[in-house]
Amino acid sequence: MKLRRSLHISIVEGALAEAIAACAAGGVTTAWAMYLGLSNAVVALLGALPVTALLVQPATGRLSRRMGNRTFALWATALARQCVLPLVFLPFLPLSPRARQAVFVGCTVAATALGVAGNNAWSAWMGDLVPGTLRARYFGRRAAACALASALSSLAAGWVLDGGARRGRDGMALSALSLLASLAGALTTVLLRRQHRPRTDARTEPEPPAAAPAAARRLLAFVAAWSFAVGVAAAFYPLHMVASLRMSFARVALYGAAVALVRMVSAPLVGRALARAGARAVLVASALALALSPALWVVAAPGRLWPLALDALLSGAASAGLSQATFHLPIALARPGQRSSLASALAAAGGLATGISAAAGGALVRALPAAWSLFGKSLAPFQGVFLIGGVARLFAALLGLRIEEPCPGRA
Repeated sequence: MKLRRSLHISIVEGALAEAIAACAAGGVTTAWAMYLGLSNAVVALLGALPVTALLVQPATGRLSRRMGNRTFALWATALARQCVLPLVFLPFLPLSPRARQAVFVGCTVAATALGVAGNNAWSAWMGDLVPGTLRARYFGRRAAACALASALSSLAAGWVLDGGARRGRDGMALSALSLLASLAGALTTVLLRRQHRPRTDARTEPEPPAAAPAAARRLLAFVAAWSFAVGVAAAFYPLHMVASLRMSFARVALYGAAVALVRMVSAPLVGRALARAGARAVLVASALALALSPALWVVAAPGRLWPLALDALLSGAASAGLSQATFHLPIALARPGQRSSLASALAAAGGLATGISAAAGGALVRALPAAWSLFGKSLAPFQGVFLIGGVARLFAALLGLRIEEPCPGRA
């Protein structure tokens, strides 16, 4: 009974977490960057923020083991989701433009660092809480609920941003979204507290075989390569939509909602695929599909946005598979007492790779000419970085073939 209640609460908490992300990340971050006049170099820095995980992993890993995964996840997540609170007042404070930029970047850095630390502890907590026989199906249902919440909240956030822009009240709209994110964050803290602490010593789930450390190192290599591939261009997709494709924030939100809706439909199917084929097969297939995504962004142009509709279908289904596979594999490869350590190592490797690639992406955008062509097609600088990221994604997908999963098809 206690387990069932915790699992139901976790689904609601996950849906609210997606609403927080819609009000404080993605297109909203781009809106803040434009409102505050941030340069492309600073935008690239924001894309490199997962590198802050490197600064917190040694301390947070020890704290998580000492305090317990549940307790640490509660504190870190609660603090991370209140880092948006200063942004509620930022548009109205008598600060210089540079000071406002510093406040925004500082809040974003703190939220990212605490969020990464809390997510690692949460993953280890959920790995102990959810029985292995239910894990794939349960997280498939949870991912579907989260995707629906993401779609609806993204559309609402885009509508608020466009409404503020039409009335010349951009700051008011951004402040309102930050307030909503803070309130939703407080509610998620209450919900997390209502989920119980699992008794890991009483679990009957078999431990991974002795070969698991080698597989964990191969998973580490994949995560680093994939994070590098994604990080090189991640910060520039929203900017490209607004600046190059001349899309409104409502259309940007519509694209995000379409991706989320496809993820919602795909999530239960992915859960069944994990149970039958195993996480490695799902991970590699999803990564290969996502390697095709940048090509669609090269084809898209102002007045020709249909490639983004195809990309929403492709990215929605493939990202559902990749996220569930990368969540399942660390749990399957590590013993209960080692899951938080493996999660921390994966976050550190991914953070370092993302930081390096985001810095490289920013340098590439500055180095590429404002107008250039490939095979006779005129391209924007952002699109060149997208293509480089696509090649890197393909390489990372091939590394995924090296992962050895214990008992594949028995998630």
